[in-house]
Amino acid sequence: MLASVFAHLPASIRGILESLPVNLRSGLEEIRVRQDRPLEIVFDRRCAFVTREGLTDADASRAYRPSREECKSLLELLTRHSFYSFEEELKRGFITIPGGHRVGLAGRVVLEGGSVKHIRDVSSFNIRIARELPGAGKPVLPHLLDREADTVHHTLLISPPQLGKTTLIRDLARMISSGEAAFPAAGGEGSPGGAGASPSGGSRTGTSDGPGLSGGTGSTGISPAGVGAGPEAGSRGSVPRPPAQHSARRSAGWKVGIVDERSEIAASERGVPRFDLGPRTDVLDGCPKAEGMMMMIRSMSPEVLIVDEIGRQEDAEAIREALHAGIRIIATAHGRDLGDVLRRPALRELLESGVFGRYVILGRSAAGGRRVQVLDGDGRQLAVFGAYRAPAEEKPGGWETLFSTGGRG
Repeated sequence: MLASVFAHLPASIRGILESLPVNLRSGLEEIRVRQDRPLEIVFDRRCAFVTREGLTDADASRAYRPSREECKSLLELLTRHSFYSFEEELKRGFITIPGGHRVGLAGRVVLEGGSVKHIRDVSSFNIRIARELPGAGKPVLPHLLDREADTVHHTLLISPPQLGKTTLIRDLARMISSGEAAFPAAGGEGSPGGAGASPSGGSRTGTSDGPGLSGGTGSTGISPAGVGAGPEAGSRGSVPRPPAQHSARRSAGWKVGIVDERSEIAASERGVPRFDLGPRTDVLDGCPKAEGMMMMIRSMSPEVLIVDEIGRQEDAEAIREALHAGIRIIATAHGRDLGDVLRRPALRELLESGVFGRYVILGRSAAGGRRVQVLDGDGRQLAVFGAYRAPAEEKPGGWETLFSTGGRG
């Protein structure tokens, strides 16, 4: 995955980064290039400056400083030597390169009629490394299944930047499409709510949810009535649900549609996804979210529609149209918790109408580790997972269940 990033770097900067230790390169999250200022990297939730010799240093005065010519060369490589063909991307302040890596840009803004036309004299680049992590969604998915309706709940995933929300929905798409989300025989061992249902190796007893996360109605103190108001949060309107014991059980995946406005989820090249999104997934690449959702509904008849970073009024209206068409929605939004999302008018209206049956909140513990919290549509906690790393804890890297209802929410 790094090869596709390094191919877009000037030879001088690429040589420095290739001199970094292998284990550090494998954990790269961001590469920050700033004209005449220290070269910086972010890795394993830490940051450091990089010297000419490819060493990390906390002292910025010893770091390599990319020149104006290097930054100009970097922009030419990112835009494939055709600056004006990327005018729309430059207007939005980022370019997505093959592999799904997003490069944020800063410099002098050119205005036209009071609106941003593009960015010129680009002097800062933030290269965010995209990674495919099969299994990232495995502990979460059992809590998103709607057993009575034989589908998935409408789900909103909430996260600050750089905590892996796009990676998580990418893997959820793969699992839902491939049938890894399929329901076992009702009540059978390993089924949601059946014996041995803990999604990642058995939950601990009690209700401790780990550092940095609260229980009950989640981290915002929102009452269930404030979030899950309305009939059957997460259901298909007024359509009655069949009793769980009579539900037809899936043996194959659902049809999944992804609207990938920033080309990050699928990393499509010429319309073909390069990440594994499952065998029954269709992608609209580079399409605005609201318009793309309506196009998907009309043309591809998805059963589950996935979209990243909603927040505008037109996004909310498109989601309502999808609900009326009987399509399940999995969406993401920026925020630390439900309280942050409720402060955005368009999303507040969606939440208060009881659209979402599940909320997945990504955060960090007091110790700096990742935490994933799953709430139901009323804000009640269903599960908390904490990431751990190998070999320090003598376990394979993955998720540890800190609290779980075993998918019985």
